[in-house]
Amino acid sequence: MLGKNVTVEIFGTLAEKKLYSGHIVGSKDMRQVYIITDNELHGTIDCVIIACTVGETSTQTRLIAAPLNETFYEPQIRSRLRLTSLKYKKINCIYEKSCGAVVYRINEKNDVRILLVKNHNGKCWTFPKGHIEIGENEEQTALREIKEETGLTVEIIPGFRQISCYRPFGKIRKTAVFFLAKTEKSVVSMQQTEIDYYLWVSIEEAMKMCRHENDMNILREVRKKLAV
Repeated sequence: MLGKNVTVEIFGTLAEKKLYSGHIVGSKDMRQVYIITDNELHGTIDCVIIACTVGETSTQTRLIAAPLNETFYEPQIRSRLRLTSLKYKKINCIYEKSCGAVVYRINEKNDVRILLVKNHNGKCWTFPKGHIEIGENEEQTALREIKEETGLTVEIIPGFRQISCYRPFGKIRKTAVFFLAKTEKSVVSMQQTEIDYYLWVSIEEAMKMCRHENDMNILREVRKKLAV
């Protein structure tokens, strides 16, 4: 059902923070859904199924919908579901958001060096990033993830924010937000559960090693920002 467009009839509101209950119009079993929104809803509305809770029993499984023009990520969904009595083990979501940064340092020759990492499940070199958590803003997520994955404390450079949107498989829609961050350190302490390898390379080398066009576009913007 993830990613499916449905028409939902609203039963009523479950919480002050715009969480509604309803059922899918035309479903044989009047299948119930929760509807997450930032707006007031009435009657019937066209939605997309953005998430599904997974529980130990079928009664702990619930579809989560949102109006077609609204996007919600896992932390936002979890936060609103806390206002209900629903118990679940995990949530499968169609939208995923992560934040990270292109981390750079200036070496002893006064040259810019970019940090590239290769994740356990990744075949390509990329930049450190991770999923946003409840209560975090984008920059907080980027700083935390960089610290966890590399051990580096970095300073985010103002005026740089790039967005990469892609669909790696199926209907999952990923959004990655990247900042530009500087560090004075060269020694990386890899998070063994996440990162296999790391390298400090020039921007030109990074352009050759990164396979995804989105990453190369980000590096082009980095080169403009640093004027190198």
